[in-house]
Amino acid sequence: MKKYLGILLLGLVALSPALAQNKVKLTIESWRNDDLKIWQETILPAFMKKYPNIEVVFAPSAPTEYNAVLDTKLKAGTAGDLITCRPFDKSLELFNAKHLESLNNLPGMNNFSEVAKAAWSTDDGKTTFCVPMASVIHGFLYNKAIFRELGLSEPKTEAEFLATLQKIQASGKYSPLVMGTKDQWESATMGYQNIGPTLWKGEVGRKGLIAGTQQYNKGGFLQAFEALAKWRPFLPRGYQALAYPDAQNLFAQGRGAIYPAGSWDIATFRQMNPKLELGAFKPYTFPNLGATQCVINDHPDIAIGLNAASKNKEAARTFLSWVASDEFAQLYANALPGFFPLANVSYTVSDPVAQTFLSWRKECQASFRTAYQILSRNANPNNENDLWNASAQVLNGTMTPKQAADFVQSRLASWYGPQKGK
Repeated sequence: MKKYLGILLLGLVALSPALAQNKVKLTIESWRNDDLKIWQETILPAFMKKYPNIEVVFAPSAPTEYNAVLDTKLKAGTAGDLITCRPFDKSLELFNAKHLESLNNLPGMNNFSEVAKAAWSTDDGKTTFCVPMASVIHGFLYNKAIFRELGLSEPKTEAEFLATLQKIQASGKYSPLVMGTKDQWESATMGYQNIGPTLWKGEVGRKGLIAGTQQYNKGGFLQAFEALAKWRPFLPRGYQALAYPDAQNLFAQGRGAIYPAGSWDIATFRQMNPKLELGAFKPYTFPNLGATQCVINDHPDIAIGLNAASKNKEAARTFLSWVASDEFAQLYANALPGFFPLANVSYTVSDPVAQTFLSWRKECQASFRTAYQILSRNANPNNENDLWNASAQVLNGTMTPKQAADFVQSRLASWYGPQKGK
């Protein structure tokens, strides 16, 4: 018996390295250090329960340091197996430098539309190198209590929107439209890029700018500046000095009725004033201009890719396929309300306002901010910064819509080949 037990123990000892080798450890690089608890307590346990032989560690860096830290690790060969990808050019640089692998044949990638993949694909759209995780959606938040008090309903067209603002203003009790122009970016991001896609027909217009077949001072792009100018009489008193946090405070305190927003603001207002009755309506249409099909800015925010130098590629691909699944979508959407998974899979969110934003995907076409792909690769002039400046000046009354459109167009044409001479 002793001899038999000895042989058995020797056999187990011999097997133990093989058993240990079956357990693979993956590390995720990320800038979202504020999400650490969510990954540790919700997302990764769900994956590891399904795949017990794969251990995953979420190891974020500070957001402002992420690019530099990641570059250093990649050059030294010490970066994690999975790389969290920022949208557009930074991740494209990593792919072109052969730090990220193509994921074209990854199971689950067919769950994503071309728009969803655009922020993490080559310029020709033929190769995708990160699995899209989430986007943010543009629209309008409103105070339900104020709408009830004044007998208002959610506007669907520009005419209804302006009539609603006039009624709020006539009450003399609330700021109709809560936004400032001090920081400039809100004027473009939550103003011009919020209502504009419906006028320039989303992807048709955005891709037209890249191809040089459309211009900022013509058609829907000019009309968007003209529509934005109509907001000016309804902004808060002293809005030119109002910064982004100031506008958030004003709306959270119940002093304003409508807040041009992104879904990222939902969680902020839930924290600032849990008693605030939030509602949301989608960007309005322009029937008088023939723009009756709503288009939402479903803007890509975050994705995840495979480090080309990883020694655990098979396990990493298993994890990435799971990120493309409905199980991941359900977990992520509820852990971070207002950040919406980009996969065309079935999931629901528990926050009712976040669910409202999400429902617009079924009703509207989708695009994203015009300046983010290719058009802002020049440092100065920079298309994104020019849109901030011009949109703020339109709202301040220091530029006419035509002057703003000409300004943005001329500066883009000064360096971008397909737009030169236009």
